Amino acid sequence: MILGIGTDLANIERIESTIARFGPRFLDRVFTPREQAKAQSRAHGLAATYAKRWAAKEACSKALGTGLRMGIAWKDMAVTNLRSGQPIMHLTGWAAERLAHMTPPGHRAVVHVTLTDDHPWAQAFVVIEAVALDSPNPTELMRPPAPLP
Repeated sequence: MILGIGTDLANIERIESTIARFGPRFLDRVFTPREQAKAQSRAHGLAATYAKRWAAKEACSKALGTGLRMGIAWKDMAVTNLRSGQPIMHLTGWAAERLAHMTPPGHRAVVHVTLTDDHPWAQAFVVIEAVALDSPNPTELMRPPAPLP
């Protein structure tokens, strides 16, 4: 069952000018060290990387039904990538507490996130799903079937 849906559109140039104006003060307030390392590893698209993560945090706060003004800290939501490149959202602090409160008994929450950019825009969608505890883990479903005897 869907618990929440959020989307956000961020202007890459606005994020770039904010970084130029406030530098580490802005980056340290909004992004985790791991998110900053990911952005710094990209020679081209540094501002786009930050803008996509900004949009993901905004979208996640909306999917949680709170927005950023109701107690969630920027760094309570962090985007990393699997080896495949798929973005994933990590929640800590008040965001994790809110997610736990939203999740019905007998279920686990799965946060789906997708990111895209087309200069000057970065966009994120977040869908929070409640999955029954007795449902298979999605990573189990991705394994190739065993060969037939």
